[in-house]
Amino acid sequence: MRALLFDRPAPDTEATSVADVDVPLPGPGELTIDVRAAGINFIDVMARRGDPAYATGWPFVPGLEAAGTVRALGEGVVGPVVGTPVAAFTRSGGLAEVVKVRAELAVEIPGELSFEQAAVAPGTLTTAALLVQQAGRLRAGETLLMHSAAGGVGQAVAALARLSSAGTLIGTVGSPSRTAAAERSGYDVVLVRGGDLTDQVREVTNGRGVDVVLDSQGTEQVDADLDLLAAGGRVVLFGNAAGAPLGQLPQPGRLYAGNASIGGFSMSSMSVHAPQLIGNALRDVLQLAADGQLALELTTLDGLAAAPAAQQALSEGRGAAKYVVRL
Repeated sequence: MRALLFDRPAPDTEATSVADVDVPLPGPGELTIDVRAAGINFIDVMARRGDPAYATGWPFVPGLEAAGTVRALGEGVVGPVVGTPVAAFTRSGGLAEVVKVRAELAVEIPGELSFEQAAVAPGTLTTAALLVQQAGRLRAGETLLMHSAAGGVGQAVAALARLSSAGTLIGTVGSPSRTAAAERSGYDVVLVRGGDLTDQVREVTNGRGVDVVLDSQGTEQVDADLDLLAAGGRVVLFGNAAGAPLGQLPQPGRLYAGNASIGGFSMSSMSVHAPQLIGNALRDVLQLAADGQLALELTTLDGLAAAPAAQQALSEGRGAAKYVVRL
C-alpha cells in the first residue's frame, strides 16, 4: 500500500515521501480501515521535526485522524462490522491507504457526513471537545481564552464553547494575518500575542481576567497565562507547538494565591489509558456535525502527494486552518 513517510527528522519536506509499505494487520482488540480521507494536523509537523515522543521511530507514517471503511477485525472485536464507514483517532499512520487502530477509537460515521467531513472529527473536533468539557471544565457564562485561535483546534474550541453557553471568547494569534480567521470562527475578541497581552485581556474583561486558558505552546508562556486568570481560573497545557524544551511550572504558592490550577492534556496518552473517553467524545462530535450544530472550515486535497506542502504551510503558520487529504 501507499503511505506518507518521514525518513528522518527534518525542518521541511526534504525527508518526506510517498512510498510503498506493508499493509498492517489487526491484532487482538484492533481493526484496520481502508482510508478514504485523512486529516493533517500540526502534530505531523512536530513528529517531522523530531520533537520528543511524537515519532515512534524512523521511517515514520504520520496522521492521527482518518475516515474510511472497516477492512478487517482483530481477535475479540465484534464491531463495527467490515464495510462500516468509520472515523478513527489513529495516533499515527492515518496518512496511508490502510491504518490499524484500537477498536474503541473507531466510531461509525452518521450517514449525513462525507468521509472528508468525518476526517476532521477524531483529532481536531474531539480534542476541542475534551479540552472544553473535561480538561477545562468550562461552565455556562465563563470566559475562555484560546491561544492559536486561528488553527483547526482553535476554531473548533470556539464552536464547542458556544454550544456550552460560554460567556466571552478571547482568541490570541501569533500574527495580525491570522486575526480574520479567528474572528470568523466565533471569537468575540482576537488579540495578537505580545508584551501587552495581559493588559489587553484585563481591559476586555473589565479587570477580572478569564476563567479558562487553553495553551498549546508548551510551558513558555505559562507564567503569563496565570497573569490572565480570574480567581479560581484554570490553565490547560496541551501539546508543545513551539518545540522548545518544557520548563518548570510555577511554585505552588502562586497557585494558592489565585485559587488557580494548571492541568495537562494529551490525546495520545488518553488513547492508551482511557480510549473509551475519546470514543465517546468522537461519537458526540460526529453527531453534532451531522445535526448541523458543528462545522469546521476545511480545505480538501487530492492524494497523499499533496500532504507535504500542507504540512509545511502549517509549520510556517500560513495556509488553511484545516487540511484533509482525500485518498
